[in-house]
Amino acid sequence: MSGLHLIEIEFEQNGQKQTITPVILEDENDTILIDCGYPNFIHLLEESVNRHHVKLSSITKLILTHHDMDHVGSLAILKRIYPHIKIIAHELEVPYIEGKKKSLRLVQAESTFNALSDEEKPYAEQFMSLLQSIEPATVDQTVSHKEKLPWCGGIEIIHTPGHMPGHISVYLSVSKTLVAADAVVIENGELAIANPQYTMDLEEAIHSLQRLLEYDIDQLICYHGGLFHGDVKQALQQLIHKYTR
Repeated sequence: MSGLHLIEIEFEQNGQKQTITPVILEDENDTILIDCGYPNFIHLLEESVNRHHVKLSSITKLILTHHDMDHVGSLAILKRIYPHIKIIAHELEVPYIEGKKKSLRLVQAESTFNALSDEEKPYAEQFMSLLQSIEPATVDQTVSHKEKLPWCGGIEIIHTPGHMPGHISVYLSVSKTLVAADAVVIENGELAIANPQYTMDLEEAIHSLQRLLEYDIDQLICYHGGLFHGDVKQALQQLIHKYTR
């Protein structure tokens, strides 16, 4: 996968080992990062990028798939250190990334707080506090469904709402690779919906999976799970069937 790097960041959260997988695309003109991790992950991001002989200072563009904190948490500090980086996101996500609207994930957490048990509430408060602490940053370029960008051999934006209204996935036509972000995740080697209980619109999420079937995909990369091993089209069809039967 020349010009494409899976930036696996391993960390511990709530006593459990976890991994997220941002992606870097490269050509002779650009180094493009897709998503940038949780707040205070800049050093973990840097270490992971360096393992692929890439430096954060060489990144020219950052594509944000949506405004969840594990995807945009280190955005503001990254932009402060490297102000030349051009920030790109779907138009529906811009007000949340820029802090002009309250995070939808925070709205969701606040709306369910009173229904939680006394034991669960401290964890929910900690989660909401973390969401409130995320620094906004300005988006330089907005993108929309089926928009084609000329970088790194050609990038097509796929609007895949459901998890979030402005969630996007990225299709690389040259290598027939889909960077799915949170449109799907890998659990126990199989494709799954990312946290279906917290998905903003589950019906839309399933519709987005059907949209992905329009593409010729040889390689599927999930933010949670990394590279999928198996028949992508068949796995997507099975997942759709699970929710629509």
